Amino acid sequence: MGDMQTPEMSKRLLAEFIGTFWLVFGGCGAAIFAAGFLSTPTLGSGSPVHLGIGFLGVALAFGLTVVTMAYAVGHVSGAHFNPAVTIGVTIARRFEWKDVPGYVVAQVLGGLAAGGALWAIAGGRELFDATGNMAANGYGAHSPGGYSLVAVLCAEVLLTMFFVYVILGVTRDSAPTGFAPLAIGLCLTLIHLISIPISNTSVNPARSTGVAFFNGNGAPGQLWLFWLAPIIGAAIAGATFHLITGVDRRDRDITGQVRAEDELVPDGVDPDAPRPA
Repeated sequence: MGDMQTPEMSKRLLAEFIGTFWLVFGGCGAAIFAAGFLSTPTLGSGSPVHLGIGFLGVALAFGLTVVTMAYAVGHVSGAHFNPAVTIGVTIARRFEWKDVPGYVVAQVLGGLAAGGALWAIAGGRELFDATGNMAANGYGAHSPGGYSLVAVLCAEVLLTMFFVYVILGVTRDSAPTGFAPLAIGLCLTLIHLISIPISNTSVNPARSTGVAFFNGNGAPGQLWLFWLAPIIGAAIAGATFHLITGVDRRDRDITGQVRAEDELVPDGVDPDAPRPA
C-alpha cells in the first residue's frame, strides 16, 4: 500500500461535501417526505391510506445513503461524511489532525446545502410549514418520545461510540475486502432503529446542523448536544479501539493507505507487525 497516491485535498473535500449532502438529503428527506405519507383517494369517498415508510424506512434510507456514497467516493476521501467520525479516526491515529478542519467544514457545508434543498422542495407543497417538520434532532419537548437531555446524551454517546468501533473494525487488514460500506451502512441503520424515538438520531453533527436552522422550533438551541455527544462517543472509540481489540492499525489512515511518516520500514522488520504506541 505504500505506493498508493492520496487524492489531492480539493477532491477529498468535494467528496466529503457530496457524501454528506447525500446522507442528509436522503435520510432526512425520507423522514420529511415519506415517513408518514397518506394517499388521497381517487374514487369514492374512502379514507386516506397510510403509505408511509415509517421508522424502518427512514432507518434504511440513512443506511443506504452511507453504503452508496461509500462505494462511490470512499476511495477518494475515506467516506467519513461525519465530523464525529473524522475526529474519532483521528484520535485513533488513522487520520491527520491537519486535515480535520477542512473535512469538518466540507461536511457541515454539505449538510447545510442538503437542508436548504430539502426546505426548498418541501416548500413546494401548499400549506407546508417547515417549523418543527424538518427531521431535526432534539431532547425534552423536541424529542419524538419525550426523552430527557440526559437520556439523549447517553444514547448519542453510546451509539456514536459503537458506530466508530464498527468503522475502525471493518477497515482492518483481515476484514473481507469491499464489504466495509455494507457493514457501516447496516450499523447506521441499526442505530436509527434504536434511537429515532429517542432523539430522531444524530450520531452526526453535520446531519443535525444541516436541518436545525431550517427547522427552528428550538432545534438550533439544542444543537450543542448533537455536537458534544457524538464527538465524545467517537473520541472514546478512537482512543480505546486498539486496546479492546488488539488490532493496531494506527500507522494507516481510514482509506487503508500507509501514512507518509510510516511508509519506510527498516530491512528485516515485518511491516504488519504491531508497532509501539
